[in-house]
Amino acid sequence: MRSSDASLCEALVGTCRELTRRGLTYGTSGNVSVRRDERTFFISPTGTPYEELQPADVPLMQLDGHWFGRRRPSSEWRFHRDLLRARADVGAIVHTHSRYATALACTGRGIPAFHYMVAVTGDIEIRCASYHTFGSQELSDAVLTAMGRSNACLLANHGVIALGVDLSAALTLAGEVENLAAQYCAALALGNVRMLDDAEMRRVVEKFRTYGKPDAVDADLVCGGDRSSD
Repeated sequence: MRSSDASLCEALVGTCRELTRRGLTYGTSGNVSVRRDERTFFISPTGTPYEELQPADVPLMQLDGHWFGRRRPSSEWRFHRDLLRARADVGAIVHTHSRYATALACTGRGIPAFHYMVAVTGDIEIRCASYHTFGSQELSDAVLTAMGRSNACLLANHGVIALGVDLSAALTLAGEVENLAAQYCAALALGNVRMLDDAEMRRVVEKFRTYGKPDAVDADLVCGGDRSSD
């Protein structure tokens, strides 16, 4: 195994354990994958408790469905394969059954533009894919339709998928989606939820493209140099 492969497998195992630690999933539910190169990816194995999972247990998959290793890939390998094949910008995928997002999905709801942070997914809403049996090609097809160019979607009567350039980004986004879902559930309970319009959400999506980047342009913000020069 390449040293880089070992690092990816260790990071994948760490991400799986973080899902449980952060309360984003329970038991053996959920799964994680990370791109290895243009033809292959690592994915968490099926039915293995995360606290027992070791890097050597992580199977390697090809985009044509062949796999290698001592443990069988997650039953949800199809949507991992199809998302990685369709989206060259995606380096990792996290699938959870987090409480509030899954509750919304069980009512067939996505997460609309009730809060500007929905745009953290790269889109103006978080859609909900139609229900299909877990692990099926029909589910994967529905996921690709619901996801579009977004980085997150819900799965009806099932859970959540979050995408990222790497494992850290995908895990962080899964947490963001769960937080938004909890806020939306609270807002629904209060009633009369106000929605932001599409034009505003598109402005926010555009602003998020430069969020956190130190060289982002702001005409009213002028850097005066390092703090030591003050």
